[in-house]
Amino acid sequence: MNKGDPVDGPDGPMGSPFAPPVKRSVTIAGHQTAISLEPIFWDALRLAAQRTQLPINALIAQIDVMRMAAADPPNLASAIRCWLFAAARPIDNNHSQ
Repeated sequence: MNKGDPVDGPDGPMGSPFAPPVKRSVTIAGHQTAISLEPIFWDALRLAAQRTQLPINALIAQIDVMRMAAADPPNLASAIRCWLFAAARPIDNNHSQ
């Protein structure tokens, strides 16, 4: 596997937080696509899929649908990173903008 990969990386189970992106193929709506994410995000995505009891491809497909509904959709890798960040943030009902 690649250096820093969450499975075989030298820096523990999540690899280095500064490891370069790893490209993986996923199937979304019956189509193969390649996504490049840093190993720390692949690990977070795998954990989120486990929490939601969905296969990773299904979770990515859900994120893709949400991304496409945005006024100015980002690329899929950026959408996944943003979704993971938003999912990790605690809910603050007292926060006002």
